[in-house]
Amino acid sequence: MNPKQLSERISALFPEVVSWREHMHRHPEPSFKEFNTMNFVSSILTEYGITHETGVAETGVVAWIGADHHTKNDDCIGLRADLDALPIQEENQVTYRSQVDGWMHACGHDVHTSILLGTAIILQENRQLLQTPIKLVFQPGEEMNPGGASLMMKAGVLHHPTVTKMYALHVFPEMEVGNLGLRSGLYMASSDELHVEIKGVGGHGALPEKCVNPIEMGAEWMQRVKALFNKACPENVPHVLTFGRFEAHGSTNVIPSEASIKGTFRTMDEEWRATAYTLLEQEAKAVSLSYGGDIQLRISKGYPFLKNDETLTKETWTLFEDVFGAEKVHELALRMTAEDFAFYSQEIPVCFFRLGVGNASKGITYAVHHPRFDVDIESLKIGIQAMTSIALKG
Repeated sequence: MNPKQLSERISALFPEVVSWREHMHRHPEPSFKEFNTMNFVSSILTEYGITHETGVAETGVVAWIGADHHTKNDDCIGLRADLDALPIQEENQVTYRSQVDGWMHACGHDVHTSILLGTAIILQENRQLLQTPIKLVFQPGEEMNPGGASLMMKAGVLHHPTVTKMYALHVFPEMEVGNLGLRSGLYMASSDELHVEIKGVGGHGALPEKCVNPIEMGAEWMQRVKALFNKACPENVPHVLTFGRFEAHGSTNVIPSEASIKGTFRTMDEEWRATAYTLLEQEAKAVSLSYGGDIQLRISKGYPFLKNDETLTKETWTLFEDVFGAEKVHELALRMTAEDFAFYSQEIPVCFFRLGVGNASKGITYAVHHPRFDVDIESLKIGIQAMTSIALKG
C-alpha cells in the first residue's frame, strides 16, 4: 500500500471516523465505567469483521489483526488507545458538545480511540501486507489510579500473543495540526498523590498556648519537606512537589482541631522516589512530635515514569520524516505530567508520541483538561496515517 493509496483510503473513511469521535465526545464516561464506550468500540470492530474481546479489565477491548500466514502464537506489535473522560463541565458550544453533565473528553481520549478504530479498519483491509500481527488495545481508566494500563497488564494483554513493542499517541494542542513530536528516553514523570490528615487541639484563637494548631503544623511540614527535597534530590533528577489543597474549618478567633492537605509528587527516578517517601514520613513524625499533634500521611502510588525506547523512537522518527516530511517532526521537551502508558514502558520497548491538534487561526489553542479543549479534526487523518504506517512497517 503506497502513501497515496493510504491517504486516499483515510480520506474515504474520514467522515465515519469523525462521526465516531463526535459520538464518544457527546457520551463521555468516567474511568473504569466505560461500558457504553466499550460496546460502541466493539460494535464498530464487529461491523468490519475484526476479531476482538470485550470486558478485559472489565471495560477494556483487545482486538487482533494478523495476515493469513500468522497465528495467535506469533509475536505481535501493540497499538493502544484510552477510553475514559474527565470530571469537567464542557464550555464549548459545538454540535458534539458533551451531553453528560459534569463530564467531558477534555484529554482527547475520544480522538485516540477514533484514530485507533480507523487504523484497525485499514489494517484489517490490508492484513495480507502485515509483516507482523497487530494487537489493538483500547484500555479503560487512564485518568485514575491505579491506571487502566496496570490492570490490562494483569489481565494478560501483553501475552497470548506476546507484544514485543508498543506504540501510543496523545493529542498535543500546543503543537499545530500536521506536526508530530517525539522524545527518546525519559519523557514523562511518575505521579503520586499525597493525602495528609492533621490532628491538633482546637480552641479559642486568643489562647493559642492552650491549643495545638493543625494549620501551623501543616504549614511547617510543607515548608520543611519542600526545602529538604530541594537539598536531598540527586543532581539532574527532575522532581515536582506541589500542594494544591489545604483545608481547615476554623475562623478568625477559632483554632480548628483538624486540617487536611492534598498534593502531588512527581519524579523520573525510582530510587529517589522511594527515598522521597521516607523523607515525607520522617518529617511528618518530626513535626507531630514537635507540636504534640499528629500528622497521618497516605501516599497513593501512581504511575511510574515513562521512558521511550531509544531504538524504537529513532526508527519511528525516521519513518515519520519519510511519511510527513522532516519539517513536521519535532523533539519534545521533558514533561512532569504523567501517563499510565508508562506501565507498558517498564516491561517492553515503547514509543509514545504526540499528535499536533492545535490551530491558532481557528482558536483551537486550549490545553488538555481545560473546559474549552478541542482539536482540529484534520489531526485524525494524521493520527491514522501515523499509526497505520507504524503497523505496516512492522
